[in-house]
Amino acid sequence: MNFSKTAVLCDSGCDVPRQLREQYDIRVVDLIVNYSDRSYRDTELEELDPLYVYRHFHDEIPTTSALNTQEVLDVIAQAVADGYENVIGIGISSAMSGTFNCIRLALEEAADEYDGMKVFAFDTRNISIGSGFFAIWAADRLAAGGSFEEVSGSLEKKRDDVHLAFYMDTLEYLRKGGRITPAVAIMGKILNIKPIISVNRSGVYYTVGKIRGSARAVRTLVDHILSFHPDPEKTWFALENGDGPEFAAQAKAMILERLPGAKFLIEKQIVPTMAIHTGPGLLGIATLCLDSAGGAPRSASPVSPLEEIHEKISGTVSSLEKTFEEQKNRLEEKLEEKIHRGR
Repeated sequence: MNFSKTAVLCDSGCDVPRQLREQYDIRVVDLIVNYSDRSYRDTELEELDPLYVYRHFHDEIPTTSALNTQEVLDVIAQAVADGYENVIGIGISSAMSGTFNCIRLALEEAADEYDGMKVFAFDTRNISIGSGFFAIWAADRLAAGGSFEEVSGSLEKKRDDVHLAFYMDTLEYLRKGGRITPAVAIMGKILNIKPIISVNRSGVYYTVGKIRGSARAVRTLVDHILSFHPDPEKTWFALENGDGPEFAAQAKAMILERLPGAKFLIEKQIVPTMAIHTGPGLLGIATLCLDSAGGAPRSASPVSPLEEIHEKISGTVSSLEKTFEEQKNRLEEKLEEKIHRGR
């Protein structure tokens, strides 16, 4: 336990690896994966089989459930029973999920219930390990002797020190999740579009680029992350994949070629709840600059990548529909002309 007796709590969507959870005693509140016959906790399914979701996609695409306040309170109660007196709660972007607000409300309730408890809720405005880095950094600072006030007060200053970007090898699972239309998914497949996506300061997805072909997508993703000029001696790197280890291996080789001293704190398969919405072939790269003076700020772009992809592919669909309509009209005119001549 750290000197300030402060527990760090996060949701499983932050994708903190088990080894680091145990090393820093980070408490995790699980999101839920629902199959027709039973439900699994995110970390439970990850321990059972990291590729379970992918292996069963042909049978069923499961759904996910958000947190409820009581689940967070139960985790806080266990932390108190273990001797903790204060809690820092960290959640994935409130702009994309209700998870953070659930953590915030639970912390407020816990502060009323437990005498003298200090609480702090931090909206990372990020996703996956881009959020998890904040939990790991906070736990590391507490372990080094930082106080509740010092660590909670520094989290906001670290916001621009985390950079995350990822790409999906297929748009099919966005279609199945209702995030894009079938026509957009089909044209995305035909055009072989690989969207490179990041998260802006508002905690909303935006498109870094739309690339054709996996090989170019991996290089573009690496180029984007390295454009923030990370110092390999003062940066944590994370490589996460969604049933795409070959893409992770390619990315790691590219990064080490340009930054031979880069240290990868995390290399893992993404958690099941993220896998459900992205499908196989996902690659994500994240960095955390340990020196607050380094790095460049995250984009303030408010544009949704799905809107951009939808607009581009929808334009192609509209163009094809227009061409089809013109051809149909010409055929109808020719048919009417032949009928008229036959009379």
